[in-house]
Amino acid sequence: MTLLFTKFGLLTMQAVIMFAAEGGKAETEDFTLLGMIRKMGPTALVVAIILFLMSVYSIAIMVERFLTYTQAKTQSREFAPKVAQALKNDRIEEAINIADQHRKSHLAVVVNAGLQEFRAHQNDPNLSGDVIEASKRALQRAVAVKMAEFKKGLSGLATIGSTAPFVGLFGTVVGIINAFQGMKEAEGAGIGAVAGGISEALVETAFGLLVAVPAVWMFNYFTSKVEAYNVEMENSSSELIDYFLKRRGVR
Repeated sequence: MTLLFTKFGLLTMQAVIMFAAEGGKAETEDFTLLGMIRKMGPTALVVAIILFLMSVYSIAIMVERFLTYTQAKTQSREFAPKVAQALKNDRIEEAINIADQHRKSHLAVVVNAGLQEFRAHQNDPNLSGDVIEASKRALQRAVAVKMAEFKKGLSGLATIGSTAPFVGLFGTVVGIINAFQGMKEAEGAGIGAVAGGISEALVETAFGLLVAVPAVWMFNYFTSKVEAYNVEMENSSSELIDYFLKRRGVR
């Protein structure tokens, strides 16, 4: 009996030593971001590269759109009072010149289109309704073109925001499959044998969310800006048509 307990104690101690050694190996695993990237398999690496490219593209769109909208807002603030004063004094040529000096302004583009059309027929002594309608159509075309320019690149942000999490999820699913295959091949080796694969899989999901969340935020922000600019252009168009009608009444 004593011999049996002695053997049992030796076996238990041996198991503890093996478990401690395995734990030591697990502790030496490099779970830093750089370490996990270095250990990525081919599929995980391809997914990470795709997410990186999506991130670079979305950042480029964000910067370009932000600069475009900022320039439009700044120049429109300078343009509005100047053109209003010129039209108040019936100086259409001056108003057109002011618009030409503010080409980044969405208001200047729209007002310029309407004034150009109106100027072509301003010598008409009657200023018929056809002239007003032609000016109105010119304004509508200018608004449509400028809206298309403002929306440029936003569909790309929307696509990245909606697809990046699924790209990351694909990498996660593949990583978990590989982790379970590694667990089967290393039966009895413990969690340390597959911890690296599982962490690698979860990192792909984190990458996907890191790319998608800013893209969604900025898409919503830019969309609200475009809608506000659209309202401003529509209001300017209406005010310009009112000005043309007043000029017609004076004639």
